[in-house]
Amino acid sequence: MEKNPGTFKDLRKIAIVGPESTGKSTLAEMLAKYYNTCWVKEYAREYIDNLRVPYQKKDLDWIARGQVQAEDDLIGSANGILICDTNLIIIKVWSEYKYGSCEDWILEEINNRKYDLHLLTYIDIPWQDDPQREHPDKREYFYSIYKEELDSRRLRYVEIKGTMDERFQLAVSEINTLL
Repeated sequence: MEKNPGTFKDLRKIAIVGPESTGKSTLAEMLAKYYNTCWVKEYAREYIDNLRVPYQKKDLDWIARGQVQAEDDLIGSANGILICDTNLIIIKVWSEYKYGSCEDWILEEINNRKYDLHLLTYIDIPWQDDPQREHPDKREYFYSIYKEELDSRRLRYVEIKGTMDERFQLAVSEINTLL
């Protein structure tokens, strides 16, 4: 297969984007199982779990690098589809919200990495508390920011709403249109 930065010919890449506690990881795992492929976990979880102090802006740079590396590492193992439980758009939004800016290389990498479809997870499922989650009261705000990012970049996406079963069925239906 021919390799380009972050892609393989005939590989379909799906990125799941959305606010905290909207079922991204659950959906990614379900889709990977359904399509008998691998999924790229959210690197931030592992990274932050290993910190002994609260994360800082410099940590977002390391998280972004880890996310990109994890994605690149799994491309060769994917079975025609690579499911990504987040992408750099989420890191950009967090960085700008929390620190007022985002590293230039992250912005450039967002433009260079291509995904065939983004699944934008809506806030209609209950918040599940987690030590890494910060803003239960801002899910609607972040949802609108992610939607604006996808719209402004003219990226292909579908809004994923409803129960986990409805979300899964909608995601499968959309992904199948790519195959």
